Amino acid sequence: MPIIAPSLLSADFLNLQKDCTMLNESDADWFHLDVMDGSFVPNISFGFPIIEKVRKATTKICDVHLMILEPGKYAEAFKKAGADILTVHIEACPHLHRNIQQIKGLGMRAGVALNPHTPVSLLLDIIDDVDMVCLMSVNPGFGGQQFIPNTINKIRALKHLIKDKGLHTLIEIDGGVTLENAPAILHAGADVLVAGNTVFKSDDPQATIAALKSL
Repeated sequence: MPIIAPSLLSADFLNLQKDCTMLNESDADWFHLDVMDGSFVPNISFGFPIIEKVRKATTKICDVHLMILEPGKYAEAFKKAGADILTVHIEACPHLHRNIQQIKGLGMRAGVALNPHTPVSLLLDIIDDVDMVCLMSVNPGFGGQQFIPNTINKIRALKHLIKDKGLHTLIEIDGGVTLENAPAILHAGADVLVAGNTVFKSDDPQATIAALKSL
């Protein structure tokens, strides 16, 4: 079954405790936390205080996705805030191997994210070192965008690379995931579905999570 990681970017921040409780009681596996700096992406989201509160509100895995420049400056602080998985963008890391080793050295699982225009082939020399690859299926910065169809081809190419190397690297898809396109995403080889609006704008979020989980 897929790993379901609802994105709190779409949660109700005036009622965050309620949404955290809902996720705790649901079939969701992870909490996905998007951190944006207004420089790497054209939006600002939230930082350490929110992650610290969410960490106290759940025992589920906190999957922290850094859409920021110079993530190495903050890796230790995100570990202290409660991140279990820390994902950095290949486009923001000129010394990616160093960033990945830093994350692992701090006791977190390490992920690397690729923007829609970034080819999977750039992972060839780092894939052995990462626990997860996050393929952005929208241009990062905002929730509620439509899934970019070419992502399916990228999932297939990434799955082929992982299998060729005999690895068990997880493939996470972030952006525009819906109940309608999730079957094709999973069939192409994805393991983790990040869902924001699909979950939090649903009339019954727990039922929507259960439906995604059952695919």
